[in-house]
Amino acid sequence: MHDERLPNRECAECGTDFYCEYERKYCSEECHDTAVSYGGEANPNYRGGKEPTTCEICGDSFEYYPSEKEGLYCAECVENEEWREPPVSDGTDHPQWCGGKVSAECAVCGDRVERYPSQISGKETLCSNECRYDWLSEEFTGEGHPNWEGGDIGNYGPGWNRVRREALERDGYECVVCRTGREELGRNPDVHHIVPVRLFEHAEGHDRTDAHRLSNVVSLCVDCHRKADFGAIPKARLREECGVEVPDGPPVDAP
Repeated sequence: MHDERLPNRECAECGTDFYCEYERKYCSEECHDTAVSYGGEANPNYRGGKEPTTCEICGDSFEYYPSEKEGLYCAECVENEEWREPPVSDGTDHPQWCGGKVSAECAVCGDRVERYPSQISGKETLCSNECRYDWLSEEFTGEGHPNWEGGDIGNYGPGWNRVRREALERDGYECVVCRTGREELGRNPDVHHIVPVRLFEHAEGHDRTDAHRLSNVVSLCVDCHRKADFGAIPKARLREECGVEVPDGPPVDAP
């Protein structure tokens, strides 16, 4: 009628006639929400409502929804944390416990130290900063240095770490020429071979390890080490400063 469809249904809530192509009880969402309740048993997810129980801590009665969780504690006790026991996370009770510390040998001095497995896995075990300095000095000498380009005599070989440590202890961890100490340098002084390693390397009847004698090494700061390398400090003075005798070795000039 007048290009409008005639009503074919009546709203079950307000009684208004309306048209709808499919089966429908209400003319609008407002009527639907008014007529249909989602509270209590009318809710499609209703499972019987709350159930009464007693709090296991304070003994008060309260209600809970079985669909949410098992009713053990009332709301007040849940909020109060004083009754809770903190989890034990020390020693073997720690979730990441891996057996504790293990004994390992220092890669430099051989002393036994205790370390966690994560601290020694794939790493060198070092007992102190002194041994760490010695190890770094050894590892980053020659081919171990990131800027290594071939060199001439290679690594210093066995015995060097030991004699280096002994020289530093003998010289009091200071330069024997200018007396600059470890505290001023911010690290240990260099240990210098009075008779260079390369001369032992190429001398008949000797090898590089013959240079690693306490009588052939002295402690020097960086500046004095550079001067000694270029001959600005006589070898005789270096021997005199550290109180050592002339080492057995290949014949070399000792200015």
